[in-house]
Amino acid sequence: MAAAPGTQGTPVIILKEGTQRTRGREAQSANIMVAKVIAETMKSSLGPRGMDKMLVDSFGDIVITNDGATILKEMDVEHPVAKMLVEVAKAQDEEVGDGTTTAVVVAGELLAKAEELIEKEVHPSLIIDGYKKAASESINFLDKIGEKVDVNDKNSLLRIAKTSLISKLVSEYADFLADLAVNAVLKIAEKYDGKLKVDLDDIKLEKKEGGSIMDTILVDGIVLDKEVVHPDMPKIVRNAKIALLDASLEIEKTEFDAKLNIESPEQMRAFMQQEEEMLKQMVEKVASVGANVVLCQKGIDDLAQHFLARKGIMAVRRIKKSDMDKLAKATGGRVISRIDDITPADLGKAALVEERRVGEDKMVFVEGCDNPKSITILIRGGTQRIVDEAERSLKDAINVVKDVLQEPKIVAGGGAPEIEVALHLRDYAKSLPGKEQLAVEKFAEAIEIVPIQLAENAGLDPIESIVTLRSKHKEGQIWYGVDVLNNRLFDMKQVNVIDPVIVKKQVIKSAVEAASMILKIDDIIAASKLSEKEGRKKEREEEAGEETSSFD
Repeated sequence: MAAAPGTQGTPVIILKEGTQRTRGREAQSANIMVAKVIAETMKSSLGPRGMDKMLVDSFGDIVITNDGATILKEMDVEHPVAKMLVEVAKAQDEEVGDGTTTAVVVAGELLAKAEELIEKEVHPSLIIDGYKKAASESINFLDKIGEKVDVNDKNSLLRIAKTSLISKLVSEYADFLADLAVNAVLKIAEKYDGKLKVDLDDIKLEKKEGGSIMDTILVDGIVLDKEVVHPDMPKIVRNAKIALLDASLEIEKTEFDAKLNIESPEQMRAFMQQEEEMLKQMVEKVASVGANVVLCQKGIDDLAQHFLARKGIMAVRRIKKSDMDKLAKATGGRVISRIDDITPADLGKAALVEERRVGEDKMVFVEGCDNPKSITILIRGGTQRIVDEAERSLKDAINVVKDVLQEPKIVAGGGAPEIEVALHLRDYAKSLPGKEQLAVEKFAEAIEIVPIQLAENAGLDPIESIVTLRSKHKEGQIWYGVDVLNNRLFDMKQVNVIDPVIVKKQVIKSAVEAASMILKIDDIIAASKLSEKEGRKKEREEEAGEETSSFD
């Protein structure tokens, strides 16, 4: 590094040895190249004819999927820009649950188009401003062309769920799974201030390998991957009154060490009888309020199990906290932390609690709740990979149905809205002054990557397809897109390919935010990687620092 003036040639070290620095155009090109590589990886998995990816982790575990969020999550990316794109996919997935592949592909294309402008000496700040104006205009335009949908019309919701599922590995079961997804969301949707709200935590997806996807069922209640704790307990209870316990049916150990000097067998017997009596009282208390099923978040002592079995009470232990919350919602019960506090009003109700054999394992079904605010979809499938992919696909379908219930507007799929938005943006660009106009035009080109890629994945000629689609849209056929399943260009509304407007809007928001963030970077300062030895030394120093501060 150059010497500072007036230091008689003494070098001034600013950055640590081994630090790498990339600046200006070189830094921008490197970042854009990484984003393009990630987008390129995702492109081929777009749409119903998209290819699948096989992802093998460091342990040798395999995931086969074409779900964008999963591909990026499972890819062990190293470059910071690649990590930013993974964040984009995660945000898209959490916000609307679908459109992750599209968001990353559009972000990559926006950066590729921006690079063309940077080479023509257009400043990144002007490109970012143009992109933001184009995004805002696109979102308003999507609102305008989006068609209102009646949330009570189940057929519309089924068409939306099916569109999401048709591009997945389990597409042959799209009709069946779409029906499950719609029914599940409609059961838990609640009205607040005239609007429908859906809390997806209320839908539990439980997986069990075996059978076929057609054996997947929707349960009006909760399915627990547990079995009844004692062989003498009833395996089926009708008109169940359920005690939900966040307390263990065990004698709790003291927090300090204590010694008991027992000098005779009588003392030992008295000590054990005392323990037995305490457990008996706990069980008596639960039984006295009328409970015939005990679902416990913590442990149940062997002796307590015996007493419960004698009273004909079914019990399940070590249930996850998230499942306890869902059980409380489904059965209308209250989770109790102190057994002494339990009252008949705290008990949940269900028409049936039953232990059933599912595949090779036993599971407990709590079903037939009067007004289930929490439900379960039990997913079946021939292999673990199929079950996992069915779960991912159902999540997307459930999400798009939720999106439409919360913002009841739809557009056709197949790249039709992207072509329409691109046409509108080209007109809008003419109203802008200076170089921002160029950025808006490049945005229009970038967003057309969706129909171009869909056509390519379907085996159609992408250039011929885009030219035909543009002319059809200029004639006013706004829902003309790529009918991937039938290898043709067609009116997508007629073939029932429908997407929620909110997903399309979120794709644009996510892609523009990512592209803007990456374009703004003109300097990358990367610290040298710590060797294993240095890493351990640093950890020890940090630990020593923490210990010192705790004594201050």
